[in-house]
Amino acid sequence: MSTNLIPADVAMLHVLESWRVKDLFGYPAGSLNSLMNALNYEHQRINFIQVRHEQVGALAASAQAKLTHHIGVAFGSAGPGAVNMLNGLYDAKEDHVPVLAIVGQANSDNLNYDYFQEFPEAPIFSNVACYDRIVMNAQSLPHVVDRAIREAYQHQSVAVVIIPNDLGFVKIPDRKYSSAPHTIVKPSYPKIFPQIINQFLKMVKQAKHPVFHVGKQIGDSGKLLVKLSQQLQIPIMIDGTAKGLIPGEVTDLGTGNRITSKVANELMDTTDLVISLGSEFALSHRYYDKHPFKFIQVDRRQNCLGYHHPLDLGIWADPTEFIKAVLKTSVHTIHQLYYSSVIKDIQNENQYRHHLAIKKTNPILPTQVYHQINRIANDKTIFSVDIGDNTVNSFRYLKMGTNNQLVFSAHFATMGCSIPGAIAAKLSYPHRQVFSIAGDGAFSMVMQDLVTERKYHLPIINGVTSNNSTSYIKSQQADLSMKYFGVKLTGQDFAMIAKGMGVKAITITQFSQLAHTFDLAKRVTQNGQPILLNIVISDQRALPMKKLHIHKQNGKFIEVCDNQSDLHQFFAKYNGKSLKSLPELLAQVAKQRH
Repeated sequence: MSTNLIPADVAMLHVLESWRVKDLFGYPAGSLNSLMNALNYEHQRINFIQVRHEQVGALAASAQAKLTHHIGVAFGSAGPGAVNMLNGLYDAKEDHVPVLAIVGQANSDNLNYDYFQEFPEAPIFSNVACYDRIVMNAQSLPHVVDRAIREAYQHQSVAVVIIPNDLGFVKIPDRKYSSAPHTIVKPSYPKIFPQIINQFLKMVKQAKHPVFHVGKQIGDSGKLLVKLSQQLQIPIMIDGTAKGLIPGEVTDLGTGNRITSKVANELMDTTDLVISLGSEFALSHRYYDKHPFKFIQVDRRQNCLGYHHPLDLGIWADPTEFIKAVLKTSVHTIHQLYYSSVIKDIQNENQYRHHLAIKKTNPILPTQVYHQINRIANDKTIFSVDIGDNTVNSFRYLKMGTNNQLVFSAHFATMGCSIPGAIAAKLSYPHRQVFSIAGDGAFSMVMQDLVTERKYHLPIINGVTSNNSTSYIKSQQADLSMKYFGVKLTGQDFAMIAKGMGVKAITITQFSQLAHTFDLAKRVTQNGQPILLNIVISDQRALPMKKLHIHKQNGKFIEVCDNQSDLHQFFAKYNGKSLKSLPELLAQVAKQRH
């Protein structure tokens, strides 16, 4: 055993380093001084990223885990700092990514005396954490942290370690405390037997309007799925976490509700067989209960089979391996009419979006903003998108390839996630272009951390779409037929605020400013500095897909609006005179074939 002694918190950082942790997000505090001392010891091997709010630190750690698939680490002080982290920790829990939270505590000899900022912190984290421990002595500190990391990876969730400040200063033997493996063994899943494939294909053949509903478990197998989709003539619908993973003609269900595309909404109204491939759809209770259909689910998580809808066939398997197994089986195209009609429907909706994007009108429309983002982005750009109308707009208008990445708060849906996500993205992938996209409400919650971008020279394009309104909630209130209340925001000069933090910033109020200002933003970030674009946009609502419904009448599909207005008048109200309904396209394709 080594006779060399080191502070226990330094030994803990050695454990983190062995697990390939590079960044710790947090804010210093008196109850964390032993950790700050250790970070100073190890500053050449691990980075302390000083954020201006613990919520930002926890959200950045969560985003880093989503982007890299490695554990993210954040820390907060005893009491208020611990509580501030909860938002980001719940985001990690709900999106199933591994995050370690290190929480300060009063010195051990002051515990249970109602000492300053001394709280029973373990109960605070009991719901969010899969592993929640307070360190009892210095010798066990690195072991507890090592175990916490293992638990976070095992459960793809949050682990919390609470450390009384004095224990981190105590010197312990300098030896190996980590159990980090040199290689990660890929988990194995049950073998996919031929009879399972045959049962799947039998159900597909019996269906008239099947659809794939795909989530993030598809990983980098998007091209294989497209091949299977074309082979079986089954359209692909993705949830928000799979955006960018599948090339070609796919439609976005997003996270449902107002966020869905027109085509996805139509598919959910007409399908008689949903094939879920690694999808975890938060609004399944609403969308899956629209009408009866058969349900096949392929998922890595055995305990999630049948969780969102009663099963007709549940397959515990890796979706990629399942796709490969089906492709090996000789199958023929089956659903040509439905598939061809849906592809035309997707193309028609894409043409509508393009029409909105190139309009030269004032006030500025969100589609015009996303057109500029798409224009200056590249095939490796990372987009960190906040919650609200930008969630809707990014799912509908953001063009992504299989090498792009999108990070957002998918299930917890916490506002204020875009700047933390962009910080994590740029630290993890310094040579890739990064956007932070937020509305004025969400941006206001974390805008102080623009200075973090400047401090660490993180060249991020920060786009703020400003319309002095919580537009997403305003749309909800409109659907409830209530008077608008509480949705008006007092305007702020975000460009002036950013300049006060030393960040270059420009306000855009006219369509004519968009192109050259986005070009400037690209040049500024290429020169190594962040920039903020305060883009004043219209608060005009995008086409509300949830008002559209399809039902059968005399054996044929009919699409209507829930207010009984003429369908094409409804489309025209949202500049969609060229839009066609899926029933129209089904009839058109059928006529062409006869």
